[in-house]
Amino acid sequence: QVQLVESGGGLVQAGKSLRLSCQVSVVSGGRVIINVGTWYRQAPGKQRESVASYTSRASGDTTSYSDALKDRSRISIDKDKNTVILQVDNLKPEDTAVYSCNANVWTPSTGSVYYWGQGTQVTVSS
Repeated sequence: QVQLVESGGGLVQAGKSLRLSCQVSVVSGGRVIINVGTWYRQAPGKQRESVASYTSRASGDTTSYSDALKDRSRISIDKDKNTVILQVDNLKPEDTAVYSCNANVWTPSTGSVYYWGQGTQVTVSS
């Protein structure tokens, strides 16, 4: 069974930076490959939105960002640690939301399947 566990959220002042991590693991400890890693966020009273995505391809990895974060964030995948990382700089109060990780993960037993993490709260104070 594949698990996604997010970490790195918390209370942070506006203008500061935050690094969110999404650790992908298999309960049995087997081999894991992350094909796609996407960070979503959902603010109170708003719909969940995709903010950053990383796709691994044989022809070259690609990233994409929402307009809200494209100039001050970076998504990456640490393939040795099976971790999807989102670095957000110059945080703003409007970045306050629950951030969740979604990943397309390949294992020998399941093939490629999408999974969700439980989410981590990010609160930005002004």
